[in-house]
Amino acid sequence: MQYKSNKGYSGFGQLGMIFCFVGLGLILTTILQLMIGIQIAPPGTPLDKMGDAMLEAMKNPKNLGAVRVMQVLSTCCMFFIPALLYSFVCNGKKLFWLGFNKYFNFYQVLIGFLIIFTANIMAGPLQELSEKIVVHFPNLDNVAKKLENAYNDQIIMLSHLNGLGDFIFALIIMAFFPALFEELFFRGALQTLLVKWWKKPLIAIVVTSVVFSIIHMSVYLLLSRIVLGFVLGWMFHQTKNIWINTIAHFLNNAIAVSQMYALSISKSKIDISKLDAKVDWWLGVLAVFIIFALFKFLNKYTKKNRMKIIAQEQSLLTSENTASPFS
Repeated sequence: MQYKSNKGYSGFGQLGMIFCFVGLGLILTTILQLMIGIQIAPPGTPLDKMGDAMLEAMKNPKNLGAVRVMQVLSTCCMFFIPALLYSFVCNGKKLFWLGFNKYFNFYQVLIGFLIIFTANIMAGPLQELSEKIVVHFPNLDNVAKKLENAYNDQIIMLSHLNGLGDFIFALIIMAFFPALFEELFFRGALQTLLVKWWKKPLIAIVVTSVVFSIIHMSVYLLLSRIVLGFVLGWMFHQTKNIWINTIAHFLNNAIAVSQMYALSISKSKIDISKLDAKVDWWLGVLAVFIIFALFKFLNKYTKKNRMKIIAQEQSLLTSENTASPFS
């Protein structure tokens, strides 16, 4: 029997909806970035030089607030809005279908954070391996360096944290919102679709992880982000709760923001490449076994909640009207 969503859309139809809404999100992102960029660019800047003027204006500390707003709005348009629109059209207005539910506990959240923290250790050697491989391909290496430099410049622009208020604001803008928006799109929408459609969770999680990594536009971190994406994907598949993923992802981002805040108040120059500690390969292998054990513990504290979520899903499927796509 062919898989269909609550509102009767096929797997291909739902995937098409996701692509459609992501395209709409990219258009909105471009418009918002242009609007904000024009506001902060020097008055009277010719249109042919507007792009360079906007980039220079973003580096000015006085425009830091506008740049941060631009970042969170861009992430919202590219991930959050497409996920919500897709879910509304294909599954109905309940956020439950994106993984929002009340069935989680403190132990799940704690273990989820420990898993993602350990996954960073496991992924560390993969970054070094990627750099050693890519260096043998000069053209690809040049592209990789440009992408890393652009990313580092963006982070440095956003990392001027003058006081506790700036730090808290950065936690919201740079740590919480990206975590929520990304988890909602990649795990709540895309992965959930692929798991239900293909009925092969492992393959669905791997594909979602690859897309998750590619979207972040980093050659050196491609493999390590695939690993992190897979861990987050398996966590969501096991718990069926988007909040556990979001909190774990947020705390992971918060560690990086806290490191930047510590460097800011010490007046040290921020070097993004030095924020992540070097990890020996044997420690990365050890982390694999630790993650395996942590997932065993997570499953122990997840069983009852997962059964409640499955029961609620079955109840909603039998009670909701699925006759019309927009009913």
